[in-house]
Amino acid sequence: MDSYSLLSRSRLISDLVEEAQQIAACDCKVLITGESGVGKELLARLIHERSPRSRRPLTTINCGGVAETLLESELFGHLRGSFTDAHRDRRGLLEMADGGTVLLDEVGEMSLRMQTLLLRFLESGEIQQIGSEGKHTIVDVRVISATNRDLLERTREKEFREDLYYRLNVVHLVVPPLRARREDIRLLFEHYLRVMSGQHRVAPCEVTEEAMTHLEEHTWPGNVRELKNVAERVALRFAGRVVSLGDVSRQVTGHEPARAAVAAAPSAANLVALTCYERMTKNGETFTEVVHEPFMRHDLTRETVRSVVSMGLTHTLGNYRLLTELFNLPPTEYKRLLSFLKKHDCLVAFQHFRQIARSQPVESEPGARFVKAG
Repeated sequence: MDSYSLLSRSRLISDLVEEAQQIAACDCKVLITGESGVGKELLARLIHERSPRSRRPLTTINCGGVAETLLESELFGHLRGSFTDAHRDRRGLLEMADGGTVLLDEVGEMSLRMQTLLLRFLESGEIQQIGSEGKHTIVDVRVISATNRDLLERTREKEFREDLYYRLNVVHLVVPPLRARREDIRLLFEHYLRVMSGQHRVAPCEVTEEAMTHLEEHTWPGNVRELKNVAERVALRFAGRVVSLGDVSRQVTGHEPARAAVAAAPSAANLVALTCYERMTKNGETFTEVVHEPFMRHDLTRETVRSVVSMGLTHTLGNYRLLTELFNLPPTEYKRLLSFLKKHDCLVAFQHFRQIARSQPVESEPGARFVKAG
């Protein structure tokens, strides 16, 4: 999320920001919850930047986007030779963030074993690299956690350690969904239209009042992330034009192209792909847990993965960078996503999807900067 995700006229957000600023000065642990796409990482960044640790880094790791074996190494580091491909010593993120802040994003996705390791660290401040024998390092970091899961419910289901939950939940901040602060929709949408027009160097468009009312009435299940994506598509497709209600309506029904594709070709792979697609776009689950890991376990076929990617590209008009965000991956995972798809022969050509908007800006390759068609 970018720095404008909390741009707001809402009392809910102003109260939230005020509370975040009040607790920033202390070192208490903070648990930030809220639906996918509401701006939890931004709130964590605000707390860090208002804290005495602001001169040190804020280090973020997506606990749901990294396999358990890699997550331990990422957090605690490893010694050369401690496992396959450990060709050199590597410090973990906790050690590198010494004196700063660590954001454990999607902390609810941690395995029970990793929860135990994290709890031990929180109790002692000690880290032990994989492969080290009894050698411990003490680090001083502030831990902020974020999740779209109900951790208390997960403790009842024995999927999250209760003692870890209370360790993390010293201060609990809840970021409200966009539908709970509808007065911010116009403000945010107009802002993102301006940003995207400038970023992609296209003429600004003008949204009619009727179309804007439709946007304000939309439920925005993907929250600010979804709104930003819609604003980018509108800015690109209708550059220099007046945007009508019909134009906007087609852009905010992003799940319909996927369902239409399945209706046209209801193969088993497409039906499974639609389930995967909607788990990501409606439920906020990540590509890693919904597609990558099942595929590596041979639970999904290449055909299914290609179908999921095609559904996403239909939604993003062939833009792989937007696909990364649509599938709830951080922007830093863009190249890794492309590498995974290419390695396993699941990379879908984007040109077909760009033909949907032939008269609009196009890309020369996945992720390239948009240029205006002429």
